[in-house]
Amino acid sequence: MTPEDTTTPDPTTRLVHADRHFGVEQGGVHMAIHTSVQYGYERVEDLIGVFQGTLKGKFNYARQGTPTTAALESKITQLEEGVGTVCFATGMAAVTAVFFTLLRAGDHLVASRYLFGNTLSLLATLQGLGVGVTLVDPTSAQAVADAVTPATRMVFVETIANPGTQIPDLAGIGALCKERGLVYVVDNTISSPALFLPKRVDASLSINSLTKTIAGHGNTLGGAVTDTGLFDWTGYPNIFAGYRQGDVKQWGLTQIRKKALRDMGGTLSSDAAHRISVGAETLSLRIAQTSATALALASFLESHPAVARVYYPMLPSHPQHAFAKQYFSAGSWLFSFELRDADALVPVINKLQLPIKATGLGDTRTLIIPVAPTIFWEMGAAKRAEVGVAEGLIRVSVGLERASDLIADFKAALA
Repeated sequence: MTPEDTTTPDPTTRLVHADRHFGVEQGGVHMAIHTSVQYGYERVEDLIGVFQGTLKGKFNYARQGTPTTAALESKITQLEEGVGTVCFATGMAAVTAVFFTLLRAGDHLVASRYLFGNTLSLLATLQGLGVGVTLVDPTSAQAVADAVTPATRMVFVETIANPGTQIPDLAGIGALCKERGLVYVVDNTISSPALFLPKRVDASLSINSLTKTIAGHGNTLGGAVTDTGLFDWTGYPNIFAGYRQGDVKQWGLTQIRKKALRDMGGTLSSDAAHRISVGAETLSLRIAQTSATALALASFLESHPAVARVYYPMLPSHPQHAFAKQYFSAGSWLFSFELRDADALVPVINKLQLPIKATGLGDTRTLIIPVAPTIFWEMGAAKRAEVGVAEGLIRVSVGLERASDLIADFKAALA
C-alpha cells in the first residue's frame, strides 16, 4: 500500500502477509518455528529488564512464549480487533486460565447453562474451590441480570452453543456487564472472528479454541484469550499489585500470562503455533463455504420426514434466528438434528459414508457424532433433558465437501 492509499485491506489479505512485518529471516513468507527454550542476552541488565517487564518484546523462557507464538498472538489480536492476546496449548487451557487467574474464592460467576460439556465440568471444579456459579438461560439478558449478586465478578457465554446452537442475547448481556462493571467473557470458538467480533457487543475478553475454526484442519490443538480493550481493569479488585503498572489495558492479560503460562504451564508450542497460523490464512474462505453448505444440508434435513427438528441458527425455525441475523454474517459450520426415532440413531450414522464418525469440530472434513451416548453421556438423562439434549440428537460439523454430495449421502442413510 502507498502512503496515500487509505483503503484498509480485507482481513484475509492482511493475515496472509502478516509474518512479513515481523522481519522474517532470509525473506521467508512464514515466521520461523522457534524451538529454543532459553533466550540469552549479552548484558545481564537486559535479562533483568525482561523479567521485570521494562524490556518489551523480548523472551526469557519458552513457557511464557516464543517469537513464533508471539506472531500468532499478533494475528489473533488483529482478527479480533483487540489490544492483545495470550495463546495456550488448548482451548480448555484458555478457558481455565481466565477462570483461575481472574476469580478468587468468594467470587461469583454467571454462566450460560448451554455450555460445552467440558466447560460445565470445569465450572463444577471451580465451585469446589469456593467460587459461586449460577447457570442461566442466556437467551434472555434479564435472566443474567436476575442472577447477578454483589459478589459477581464475571459473566461467561458462548456465541453459539454446542451442540444445541442456542444464541445468547449478546448485546443485551454486554450492556448489562458494562453498566455493572462485570468482566464479560465470550467464547467465540464456533463463530470465530470471521463471523462475529465480541468487541461489538462490549465483551471484555474473547476466547477461541484455535483447534477448531481458526486452525481448521484437525491437525493441531490451541487456544487463545484476547482482550478487546473495553474493560477498565483499574476497578477490578483481583489484579495483583505487581501487575498494576504500565498500560492499563494490558493488566488483565499480564496476569493471565504470568499466572496461567508461567505458573500453570499451559503453553502452546511453536510447532502448533505455526500450524495454526497457516490454517488461519484460509479462515474466511473456509467459513464462507462451510456456512453455505451447512445451511443447504440443514434445510434438506428439516424437510425430511425422519427428522423431528434441526437446530441451525440461519434457519427461520431456530428460536434465536433473529439474534443470528443480527450478530452473524453467516451461520457457521455447526448444526444438530434430532431423529424422530431415537432408536435409529446408530443405524443412520453407520449408513453415512462421507462424514467421519468422530468427536471434534471445525475440520475440513465433515464430522458426526451422536450426542447423548458420547460427549454428554456423563451428564445423565435428567440433566441432558434440562439442557435440551435429546436422546436422538446428532451433531454435525460441516466440512469442505460439496453440498450436493453430503445431501445425497444423508438422503441415502435416512432412507
